[in-house]
Amino acid sequence: MKVNVILTPSNLDELSFSGKTIVIIDVLRATSTIVNALNNGAKEIIPVATVEFAVKVSGGMFGGLTLLGGERNTKKIEGFALGNSPLEYSSRLVKGKSIILYTTNGTKAIVKAKFSKNLYVCSFLNLSAIADHIIMMDTDFEILCSGSNNSLSLEDTVCAGKLISEILKSKKDLELSDTAKASIALNKTFGKNLHNMLSETEHGKLLIENGFEDDIKFCSKLNTMNAIPCFSGNVVKLLVRE
Repeated sequence: MKVNVILTPSNLDELSFSGKTIVIIDVLRATSTIVNALNNGAKEIIPVATVEFAVKVSGGMFGGLTLLGGERNTKKIEGFALGNSPLEYSSRLVKGKSIILYTTNGTKAIVKAKFSKNLYVCSFLNLSAIADHIIMMDTDFEILCSGSNNSLSLEDTVCAGKLISEILKSKKDLELSDTAKASIALNKTFGKNLHNMLSETEHGKLLIENGFEDDIKFCSKLNTMNAIPCFSGNVVKLLVRE
């Protein structure tokens, strides 16, 4: 199995993902939010790359069964029902609902990778579940870190390193790219205390400044959910496992 880590999607076009198995990571906060929403019973997540498209798509759907979620500069977008805090996506609010989601980095990365053969959503919350599924698939894969405004994101890269390290426990013969090796090294250095690490990242500090310290605590939890979100047909749903 060959493993590569893409530190940011900024220099890649959509067709570069064609036919590949991709794992998307945006720890703070899109993939954590998607995992939690689906784990709490949301029917599906519809990721979009622009606010305008989110509003356009929502206009053609049943209002009572559809929620608009998203953020700009960490804050909920005016007129949207939900922001991008995973804590907002409670079972009471999202169960059975379709959620159209726009975020600054994460949903854009998912949309960019839409031509992947297989596309999964990973966070610290469901890391072991994703690792087990990749091990079972036994195929080459790439991890796409959403990054932060077209730059490397420490938290996403550490999560990528932790995911690869988990897979290495069962697959000793992985063929690692340079970025995969770098991700493992960053996880060894910064991945021991996830809460501290997230709190000290650039984006983590911004979230704390804007009152989202509880999101940091939530997103730093490791392996609390067994969810495997899978993108297919322009929506993200939980993978149905036999």
